[in-house]
Amino acid sequence: MQKSGQVWINGNFIPWDKASISIQTHALHYGLGIFEGIRLYKTDRGSAIFRLHDHLNRFYQSAQIAGMNLPFKAPELYDAILETLKLNQLQECYIRPLAFVAEGRMGLNSLGIPISVAIMVWPWGAYLGEEGLKHGIRVMISSYSRKFGHLKLSKAKITGNYVTSQLAKIEAIQQGYDEAILLDPEGTIAEGSGENIFIVKNHHFKTPPTTHILEGITRDTILVLAEKRGWTTSEENFTKEELYEADEAFFTGTAAELTPIREVDQKRIGSGDIGPVSKILQQDFKEIVLGKKNEFEEWLTFVNLSSKSIRASTLPNFI
Repeated sequence: MQKSGQVWINGNFIPWDKASISIQTHALHYGLGIFEGIRLYKTDRGSAIFRLHDHLNRFYQSAQIAGMNLPFKAPELYDAILETLKLNQLQECYIRPLAFVAEGRMGLNSLGIPISVAIMVWPWGAYLGEEGLKHGIRVMISSYSRKFGHLKLSKAKITGNYVTSQLAKIEAIQQGYDEAILLDPEGTIAEGSGENIFIVKNHHFKTPPTTHILEGITRDTILVLAEKRGWTTSEENFTKEELYEADEAFFTGTAAELTPIREVDQKRIGSGDIGPVSKILQQDFKEIVLGKKNEFEEWLTFVNLSSKSIRASTLPNFI
């Protein structure tokens, strides 16, 4: 992991190597925290954050679901993200807002314990590898399934939700695969360890409904792009057999962007390489985040890294 210079914590900037927390931090013991993953892209017109407003709205929705009263309003956090980027002078990077139950008493009752909020930024390339973006990755159906005690929890990026994802990812790596796919409680396809999933059959797209999965922002972007191309889409459950027989399959996510799947459980998907439809959507997505499609300009927040002051006062209202 390539470190950047400064981390924003509770309104102050701290050098990366000094940004630490107490061993008594409640979230470290019990897993109650929320986070977002956001990307800053370098375009011909300067650096731009992709769908920042949507990411921050989801961050505060996660806080609401988790019962966490954040000490900063959304416009304040918006400003903090821009100031963090400006201070670190990164033209392209990954942005990680994080909120967690801080130091306090032990025990499951977190009421009254302060909430800490932090922002980290660092350079991060293709999450599943450049070769994976070009030619697809090998995945396996995990022995772990996607289960949330309450359906609302699937709508939130809660840190504790990712324990199952970690175990599924480790299982896949240990068995020689790049990534894992988790089933939902009914035994149909849910998502990857940290990505949403699509299959394509005869130019029809299927992606699981959001009953047991996170409502991905990149997932939503791809649905918009597919429909704009005139391809039909549906949000419905599908089986692993349908996945095996798909013409194409791919993951979506802020980190993964659009990563093709070329093999599942040692079964080749389609041609065993990136499919033509996936390649078109991958290019469409790249053109949007690089500011080359004016019709999607509203999804980009351009950042002037040399500006003395950046404020969120002109943005639409946050939730």
